Amino acid sequence: MVDFGGWDMPVQYSGIIEEHHAVRRAVGLFDVSHMGEIEIRGPEAFSLVDYVATSAVSKMAVGQAQYAGMLYDHGGFVDDILIYKVAPDHYFLCVNASNQDKDFEHIRQMQARRGFDCDVEFAGERYAQLAVQGPKAGATVQKLTSTDLSGIRYYRFADGEVDGVAARIARTGYTGEDCFELFVAPEFAQRLWDRITAAGAEFGLKPCGLGARNTLRLEAGMALYGHEISASITPIEAGLSRNVDLTKDFVGKETCARQIAEGVKRRLTGIEMVGRGIARDGYEVYVDGAPAGWVTSGSPSPTLNKNIALCYVPAEHAVLGRTVHVLIRGQQVEAVTAPTPFYKRAK
Repeated sequence: MVDFGGWDMPVQYSGIIEEHHAVRRAVGLFDVSHMGEIEIRGPEAFSLVDYVATSAVSKMAVGQAQYAGMLYDHGGFVDDILIYKVAPDHYFLCVNASNQDKDFEHIRQMQARRGFDCDVEFAGERYAQLAVQGPKAGATVQKLTSTDLSGIRYYRFADGEVDGVAARIARTGYTGEDCFELFVAPEFAQRLWDRITAAGAEFGLKPCGLGARNTLRLEAGMALYGHEISASITPIEAGLSRNVDLTKDFVGKETCARQIAEGVKRRLTGIEMVGRGIARDGYEVYVDGAPAGWVTSGSPSPTLNKNIALCYVPAEHAVLGRTVHVLIRGQQVEAVTAPTPFYKRAK
């Protein structure tokens, strides 16, 4: 167990590699109840969400989820968030645990700036969240619910029940595998954990901690706040332009529009180590013998059996097959830029 943003969180249960393989090959269960939830309701709920989020919120249907950036005026990240459209006047946001207080205050400030007529609720204490991830995630959860999970497409959700407990059942995921996230009242979380564990036993379900969550999301090329994205990084630099809708007004739009038009000086890229060594978070990246960037996340890849990392380098060097070097224990170790995601599941 370790401190993680003020929460006591498990790094591992049976072991990071064992848990990682369970998710890739069968099914794993994560307790992610530390994540924050913010609910926005009222006549101008859409207008507020559309203003604070970079994505095309206007295109969302009821029952749809959307990944978005939430930015400061200068274009850096307040946080990255998941938006769920519960009703035309009701949006449910899932935000990062360590940012939830900051996110709530930011949204309230933007509401006051424009005078949007809606209610913003800090709702984290009303929700626990369990994430069932892996090829057998659907088969595991389907045993416990009458909701037809096959009818919930990727980045969709439904309000139903699991084991007789009212649940918001979402299908997004943070591992690159199929996933069902279950938002339930906290008093039912332990019971549901036990029931899911039993339901997944025939598939070899493993409880999973932060360690496997990190190696899985890194293989899938997914950003982590405080690493790939932060207040000093924009969505364009982080390779998230697809989640930016320039046809609308939103906080931070001016910077995003300028960077899309003019280009960026630095860009997030994947690398694979050629020489021996692991590129760890914060290690310097050298191009042509000179310091040029830094590693944001790095780890051995249990699935690919190679050492991989994400890093920022000057944009002109963020091209596939470019040789770079990572400073590891005082030595420049060779690496090569690689496409992301490093791993993509078969459809």
